[in-house]
Parts: sequence; C-alpha cells; structure tokens
Amino acid sequence: MKPRHQIPPADRRKRKRVLVATLVTCIAAALIGGSLHVMTLGSKRMDEMRAKAGYNPVNMKSHIRAAGEEIQLQAHNEFEGGVQPTYTVADAKKLLSPDQWKMLGEMVEIPAGAFLMGTNDPRSNDANKPEHSVTLHAYRIDKYPVTQAQYARFVVAQHYRLPLNWEGGHLPAGRELHPVNLVSWNNARDYCTWKGKQLPTEAEWEKAARGTDGRRWPWGNNLNRKYLNTYYSARHTTPVTAYPKGASPYGVMDMAGNVSEWTATMFAPYPGSNVDSATLHPQQLDTRYHQSSDKVERSEYRVRRGGSWKSDPFATASYHRNYSLPNYASDFFGFRCASEEP
Repeated sequence: MKPRHQIPPADRRKRKRVLVATLVTCIAAALIGGSLHVMTLGSKRMDEMRAKAGYNPVNMKSHIRAAGEEIQLQAHNEFEGGVQPTYTVADAKKLLSPDQWKMLGEMVEIPAGAFLMGTNDPRSNDANKPEHSVTLHAYRIDKYPVTQAQYARFVVAQHYRLPLNWEGGHLPAGRELHPVNLVSWNNARDYCTWKGKQLPTEAEWEKAARGTDGRRWPWGNNLNRKYLNTYYSARHTTPVTAYPKGASPYGVMDMAGNVSEWTATMFAPYPGSNVDSATLHPQQLDTRYHQSSDKVERSEYRVRRGGSWKSDPFATASYHRNYSLPNYASDFFGFRCASEEP
C-alpha cells in the first residue's frame, strides 16, 4: 500500500467518498434494524393485548370494545332500535332462585357522619385532590351492583330497550349474576327510579366504599389482586359475589373493579382543587341523547367510580374519579342504587 502522501489527490477523494458512503450505509442499516426490532416488539405487544382483550381481531368491527366506539350503536339503540322481544314476566323471574333474588335485594345502612373524601397523594390525578372532610346524612346503598338478571325484570316491566350485548332478546348466557353493563347514565337512572331509589351521589358512593378512615381500597391501603376483578384478569365481568374479601368496611360488595359505576353527580373540581373547571365540561353538545334527558343532563359529564375489569389497577382506588357523558355506554359501565328512605 502506498504511503498517503504518494496517493494521487483524485484517489484520496474517491476513497473518502467510499468511506463516507460505507459509514452512512452502516448507520442506516443500524437504524433500520433497530426500527424493525421495535416494530416486532410492538407487534408482539399488540398481539398480547389483543389476546388479553378476549376476542379475535378478525371480529373487531362487530365487537363492542369501548365507549367511544360504541356511541353510534348506543344512539341507534336508544332512538331507533325500539323494544325487542325478550323474556316474559314469569321467565325473567325464573332467571334466579328466590334466595338469590332476596340476596340481590339487600341494602346496607351507611350511618350519618363525616368521612375523608379524595386524596393528597402527589401521584394521584389532580381531579382526585385534595383530601377533604364531607358530612352525610344516613342513607342506604345496594349491597351489590345491579345484575343482568335484575335488569331483565326492569326491561320486561317497563318495556325498556335492551343493552347492546343482549342477543336474541336475552342476557348473555350464564351471566345472570354478573353486573349489567353497556348501560348509560340515563338507563341507570331509569332503573333506579323504577325501583323507587336513585343513583348514589359521588360522596355517598365513596363513603360506602372506604368508610371513615381514608383507606385507599375497600379492604385497606394495599392493592390485592385476589380481592377484585381488574386489568383483564378475567377479561370480562364476573359475578357480583365472586370477591367476598373485597367487601367495604360496611359490607358493601364489588366496589373495586368489575364495572365502573355511574353516580348521580356532575363532574366538577373539589374545593381547593387545581383543576381548571373548564376542562371538566364537554366542549360540544352531542344531540344523540336519551329522549327524557333535559339540556343540563345532556351537556354535563357524570362521575363514575370504582374502576373496572378493564381498568389500570390503581384506577380502582376508592377515591379515584372517572367521568363520561350521560348517553355513553360501554362494556365496563355499570351501576347500583341508593336510597335516603329508612
């Protein structure tokens, strides 16, 4: 090899161009290889998430997956679907045994007094802050979320629209004791009115869930996955009796996970909160709403509580707030009723 000073300038320039081109090619190859690796990992992760979601991606178009995707179907169901053939009164009654009906009809007395609402945890969402004391009168709340079987009797008695996931006029097979889902706030309100009750306020729900000592979950301050159905652990709802160790201090069941429960309360910042109240209100009013709702109901978010089978586990904390427009319905929305009557 000739010493560098003996290489003609033209050859030196040529070698330099080849070296630069080789360097660029190596860098490009590394970037492409890295991108392909990331895409492969991403693809595997998506496959894992699809598997956890519990359905085949081929059926994605027809599968009801989230509130934003099913709102069009819900609007059609509310206004154009009409009332479909379903159970007779006698058949709906036969869905459960007399003892099961009695169990589901239980309500729990929550005594009057103050409790700690919200949290000061710096890791929590601003909408959950600050922790503050709230005093309530005595009231009663359903021991369990409203089940598919209970909702069936309402549908029959009121000639009411069926939830979106009822096929052939009947609730999903084997899920009589699962909480009813795919119900909007409007549907939940109508059911509670039919029962002579009302949806619990956000404060009533939280006190029933966590008691007066400011605990994070109904059973205490540590998350225990064996006490609740969350984050695709079951990939669907579970019977309302499935997690007896998840009971609240008052004995109210299933207040963490399973379904995110509607409350009567419009979403607004707590006193002293740093949340801009303007961010908590819809920017545009969707006109596809339950026909009996007034303008105020149609234009305000309603609070949901308790997390769900789809939730991040930490969204199941008793102080965590979520919200949706009252016409939304999803396969992880449910509810229970409350009463101020003795």
